[in-house]
Amino acid sequence: MALSYVMHSQWEVAVDLSTIKRIDYSKYQRPALEDLKKLHGVLKKLSLLKERQEAIFNWDLQARPEQREPEGNWRTWLIMAGRGFGKTRTGAETIRQWVNSGRYKNIALIGNTVEDVINVMIEGPSGILNISPTKERPKFISSKRLLIWPNGAKAYVFSSHAYDKLRGPQFDAAWVDELAKFKYPDATMEQLNFALRLGNEPRIIITTTPKPIQIIKDLVAETTTIITRGNTYDNAKNLSPAFLDYIKGKYENTRIGMQEIHGEIVNDLDGALWTHGQLDKLRVERAPELARIVVAIDPATTSNDTSDETGIVIAGIGFDRRIYIMEDISIRAPPSEWAKRAVNSYKRVKADRVVAEINKGGDLVERMVRSYDETVSFKAVRATRSKVTRAEPVAALYEQGKISHVGRDLKELEHQMCSYIPGVTSKSPDRIDAMVWAVTELMSHTQVTTTAWVV
Repeated sequence: MALSYVMHSQWEVAVDLSTIKRIDYSKYQRPALEDLKKLHGVLKKLSLLKERQEAIFNWDLQARPEQREPEGNWRTWLIMAGRGFGKTRTGAETIRQWVNSGRYKNIALIGNTVEDVINVMIEGPSGILNISPTKERPKFISSKRLLIWPNGAKAYVFSSHAYDKLRGPQFDAAWVDELAKFKYPDATMEQLNFALRLGNEPRIIITTTPKPIQIIKDLVAETTTIITRGNTYDNAKNLSPAFLDYIKGKYENTRIGMQEIHGEIVNDLDGALWTHGQLDKLRVERAPELARIVVAIDPATTSNDTSDETGIVIAGIGFDRRIYIMEDISIRAPPSEWAKRAVNSYKRVKADRVVAEINKGGDLVERMVRSYDETVSFKAVRATRSKVTRAEPVAALYEQGKISHVGRDLKELEHQMCSYIPGVTSKSPDRIDAMVWAVTELMSHTQVTTTAWVV
C-alpha cells in the first residue's frame, strides 16, 4: 500500500487528517496488516506536525504578555525596547490580527527606507509574509509596493526619505518601524497623522529602539499613547546565547547598552552637572577592596504620595583613593521604615558610619536610627550652603575621574543626577543629596579636601 502526501513548506502539510481513527487491526491479515500499521504511524506523525504548525502560527500561544495588543481607547501603541526584544514580530502579528478582524483594510507600512520595509517588515524572518499561514498570507506585488490579503485588505509601502508620498493616500491603520532612526521623523509622523482618516478607530503601532529625539518625547507625552517598554533579555529564549554573552560583555553598563539593550531613552541636558556618557565612562562592574564604607541619608519630613523620597546611598573609598557609589536604596516611607532600611544596610555591607542630614528632622533622625541599633556609628551633618554649592565640588570630582558607579542598579540616582540643572530643577534631588553627603564624608578621611563643604 502506498501513501502520498504533499509538503507545502517547512511547516505546512496539506492532508485530510479527519480520516484518522482507531483501526481494528484484527480484521486484517498480513501483509495488509503491516501496511495499515505503517499508514497509521505516518498519519499520527502528520497529526503532530499539523499541531506544531498551528502552534507556530498561533500568536496567542507564542506572544509574551507585553507583546499583546493593549486594551482600551488609544491611538498609538509605542513599543520602545532593546534589540532582539521581538518588536518586528509584534508589529507584524498585530497587523495580521487587525487584518483578520476585518476592522482595518487600508494600512501604511513605514520604515526609514523602502528597503527597510521590504527586507524587515514584509519579507524578513519576523515579517508579515513569514508569520502568516498560507490561507492568510498576503500577496506582495513589489512593483506596486503593495500587499494584498485574501480578504481584500491592502498595505502600502512608504519611507521616511520620501515622506511626501503620504500626501493624498488615506488609511485606517499604520505600522511604523524604527522611528528613532528615521531621516525625517517629525515630518513623516506629521504626514501620517493627516493620512489616518478612515474608519472609526484609526490606530498606529510604532516599534523602535528609543533615542532622545523630539518626536519620541512628544509621543510619550500624548494621552492617547500606550507605551510598552522592554529589553533584549525579555526574549532571551529565542536569541543566540553567544549573542547575549557578546552584547552583555561589550555593552552592558554603557550608555549605548542602556539604549540598545534596555530600550531606555538616554538624555543629556544642557546645564546638568552630570551626563550619562560621563557616568558610563567611569562605571565599573564591581568595587575593589574598600578602606571605608558609609551609608548616607537625606531624610524626608513627610511620607505621603507626594512627599520627597528619603535618599539613602551606600558608598565606599578604596585604597586607591577612588570613591565607589555602590547602592541607591532610597525610599518614600515613614521614618521608621527608612531608618530600618538604613540600619540593615549598614550591617549588611559592614559600613563604618551612618551619615545623615539633620536640617529637617533634627535629633529625631538620630533617635530613629538608634532605635534599631544603639551601637551604630552615627554622624549628624547640617547643610549650611545651597544645594548647588554643595553639589559642584562633588561634580568636579566626577570630572576628574575620581568617582565610579558600581554596576547598573543605580538608574534612578543617575537619572536624577543627569536631570538636575542648578537653578532650574525645582524638585528636591534627595538621592543626589545623599550621594553628596556620602562622598563628602569619605573624602574627609583622605588628604583630598574641599573647602566648599561646611558640616
